[in-house]
Amino acid sequence: MSKVLVMDQNLANKIAAGEVVEKVVSVVKELVENSIDAEATDIKIELVDSGVKEIVVTDNGVGMDKEDAVLCFSRHATSKLKTLDDLFNIDSLGFRGEALPSIASVSNTILQTSNGKKGTEVEVNGGNIENVRHLDLPQGTKIRVKNLFYNTPVRLKYLKNLYVELANVVEYISKMALSYPSIRFNLLNNGKSILYSDGSGNLLKAISRVHGIDVAKKMIPISGDNEDYKIEGYISYPEKARSNRSSITTFVNNRLIKNNELNKIITDCYHTYIPATKYPIVVINIEVDPILIDINIHPTKMDIKFSKIDSLKELLSNLIITQLESRNLIPEIEIDDNTQNKSIELIAQEMNNDKVPVEKEYETLEEVTLDFDVKEEPMDLNDAISSIEIIPVAEEKEEVVEKTNRIKKMYPVGLVHGTYIVAENEDGMYLIDQHAAAERINYEKYLKKMGTHDNHMQDLLIPLKIELSSQEYLILKEKMDKLIELNFEVEDFGINTIIIRSHPYWLPEHALEEAIRKMIDIIISEKEFDPYKFTEKVAITLACKMSIKANDHIELPAMEDLLERLRNTDNPFTCPHGRPTIITYSKYELEKLFMRSMEK
Repeated sequence: MSKVLVMDQNLANKIAAGEVVEKVVSVVKELVENSIDAEATDIKIELVDSGVKEIVVTDNGVGMDKEDAVLCFSRHATSKLKTLDDLFNIDSLGFRGEALPSIASVSNTILQTSNGKKGTEVEVNGGNIENVRHLDLPQGTKIRVKNLFYNTPVRLKYLKNLYVELANVVEYISKMALSYPSIRFNLLNNGKSILYSDGSGNLLKAISRVHGIDVAKKMIPISGDNEDYKIEGYISYPEKARSNRSSITTFVNNRLIKNNELNKIITDCYHTYIPATKYPIVVINIEVDPILIDINIHPTKMDIKFSKIDSLKELLSNLIITQLESRNLIPEIEIDDNTQNKSIELIAQEMNNDKVPVEKEYETLEEVTLDFDVKEEPMDLNDAISSIEIIPVAEEKEEVVEKTNRIKKMYPVGLVHGTYIVAENEDGMYLIDQHAAAERINYEKYLKKMGTHDNHMQDLLIPLKIELSSQEYLILKEKMDKLIELNFEVEDFGINTIIIRSHPYWLPEHALEEAIRKMIDIIISEKEFDPYKFTEKVAITLACKMSIKANDHIELPAMEDLLERLRNTDNPFTCPHGRPTIITYSKYELEKLFMRSMEK
């Protein structure tokens, strides 16, 4: 008897479901993408108990006839690929033909669809088609998925807490609203509206729906192209950075993707503008010939391969860096009592004034923080959006200034807690962190000095002896040329010991040994020596160690000198670690605080 058998189609669909349908958001994603591919302009997503009990997706797309409505539940049945060449020119969101049969195999599914002439209903339970009939229906498609994973209890057991499942769906629909601002999305859970976009086609308006008006006011447009790519979208001011990568939303030909290499290009552009643990808010769409990308590398179609990544990196980096370097990035304190971020528990209370009913105890309760506002009713944002002025770089008049004078002259008036300089000018009041400001000044000084590669050296009257461990000594011996390239004169001096006879002239004399030891530590710790990264690490380390500290009281002349030198740096807004050097209260905000500026 043959041991090799053809797998039953229902079993194959359940196996495929393990890859395609992992959780509630996986189902929502596949159904919504089908609606978009069907040219829908209005998509409604209704959930019961975060979608675990029921998911209903309704659209006004082109619909299907009876034959297609039945055939779409067969594995690998698709209208989007016909030949091998089509695989290399994919312009639709779905194409594998696995989603619907996979979903239907682990749920009770009812499909109602009409192409505008005849309506059809198909009922599928556990992957088996049980009923097909004609119905009078409006053009479009409605898919109802009930009792998800009812026949795969292990998968059901490992669903997250209901609030987490809901948060995942909201995050996905939010990103689709950003990708397709011309499509109206309406997401409801247990009859309560959670997210609504009006389909006006205004991306900035969609951003305000997802991230809030305050964020939309601090978004910068970017737009540009080269021979391979075209990029359009918005990036945030550094002050609006978030604590997780989910704030970076990237699309390729309007397909939502998560690509680590692309995310790294974006975050590298914000280097020293924001802390290493923070991430900017970014919404960009990359248009590219489908032949230059490969989206067929994962069942979820969320990752992608670029054939000309260097061309994309150059274009995207130039667009972001040019915008950041042309803006006044001093955070302005605004008097606002509204809270932007809400926990998922508070969201649930606002929706239902109670918890979402849970019939079973789901494992892994997690705290989730969302970056959007929950509104029970759709809200018209036309007036709010019209107040947001986005000025192209070429036309910007007030904020774009010369690179050496990116901020106006500030006049110090005192010191608070021995740490924060209070300054003023005609625009308002400023608070400057003296240590962060000095760090930025010294960082740029050391970075430039190390990059000049001149031969100026300073001889030591008494050579400096540095003793190392055996392991450190052996590693340093292998990399000794790096010290010599930096204009150190180095010699062996006994067991595991070296002496420094000369050093680069720009090293600080008052902390010479500490600075040299830090440089040696960095050389030893680097597994693969990257000259740029090494130079930057040394500059950051020296800047931090050699700068004025908090609680170091300085007099007004020293404050004036510090502020003027900060003003003439390339980036006076943040220290090399990404922390702000300056915050400001505008004259208007100060008058609001003291009720001198009253609304009429």
